[in-house]
Amino acid sequence: MRDLIALASKPEIISFAGGLPAADCLPLEEVQTALEAVLTRDGARALQYGPPFGPLKEWIAGYMRGRGVACSAEEVFITNGAQQALEIVSRLFLDPGDIAALESLTFTGVAQAVQGHGAHIRPVHLDLETGVDVDALEAAFAQEPRPRLAIIIPEFHNPTGVSLIAEKRQRVAELAARYNVPVVEDDPYSPLRYEGETLKPIKAYDTANAVIYQGSFSKMLAPAMRLGWLVAPRELLPRITVLRESIDLESSQLLQRTAAEFLTAGYLEPHLQRLNATNHTRRDVLFEALRHELGDVAHWTAPQGGLFVWVTFNTALHTGELFGAAIAKQVAYVPGMHFSTNGGYTNTMRLNYSNATPERIVEGVQRISAVVREALAKP
Repeated sequence: MRDLIALASKPEIISFAGGLPAADCLPLEEVQTALEAVLTRDGARALQYGPPFGPLKEWIAGYMRGRGVACSAEEVFITNGAQQALEIVSRLFLDPGDIAALESLTFTGVAQAVQGHGAHIRPVHLDLETGVDVDALEAAFAQEPRPRLAIIIPEFHNPTGVSLIAEKRQRVAELAARYNVPVVEDDPYSPLRYEGETLKPIKAYDTANAVIYQGSFSKMLAPAMRLGWLVAPRELLPRITVLRESIDLESSQLLQRTAAEFLTAGYLEPHLQRLNATNHTRRDVLFEALRHELGDVAHWTAPQGGLFVWVTFNTALHTGELFGAAIAKQVAYVPGMHFSTNGGYTNTMRLNYSNATPERIVEGVQRISAVVREALAKP
């Protein structure tokens, strides 16, 4: 996957492959102002080792309460991005041979974290309109041996863009409590909503402390901040702290303080308004290009936010086998099979629309269409 995206990152290639926010919407001036304020106010303290930065934890706790989650700063644990949070919870709950319940399509980093600790994946069907199949999830929880962990991406799912409907969110929390299976809610994309109804996290329905929430500043602020967080039961935090110390000790004081300054200065909301407006426009351009170029041979998801659209071809077209031809036409996507936890999905692809201009989106889809038409024309 990393090799594929590296290949697709060449400047001459129109890339739909990565998961990057719009580069021209990153808040350069605001981050610079926040950084200068931190260095002026805090001096050398911002460059030292230090514990998790209290004001950042307080902001996160308030942000979570605003989303309907009963949360205090004592339940917030700062991580170096969402991937480190995945690694920590996988270490915490999984031993070799254990079972983890994952969606049948999921972000590659989720599967990597789970399998990296010798656990086996129990796939759970993902509905491309309403999110994870909760009946299948219950069956996975009831099957022996019981899963030691489940990981769900509820909002603007990576790779499909689908969002878990509210009724299912409540039921996931209920199933976690009933079957005593910890559910990790991996939620880096929810701030990227640009249309539709705002939904509460799964964690907002959690009355049994069975859900661990995982958030990230990578998509809502800037990827290079490398900051994320967990909201976890207090009794788990000493163990989480020890596991984190074995990885890299702590997060950067400079970055934590800069993020806190950015957030408390009120820069986040206008930044998200600009970012989401850009994403909305680019998604609509992608939809129109897909309708014009591929509407007779494919269908796709209709996300109301996030970064990705999932395309499914109506025939047995193998998007992995077509990738070389696409690169030859200087366009890139991610073949859908790379996100599968149980095989299949060879006739699918993930398209990122946030990191290409409207003009390049149109041209890129035309190039993909040319590759597809050539393949379909072969006997």
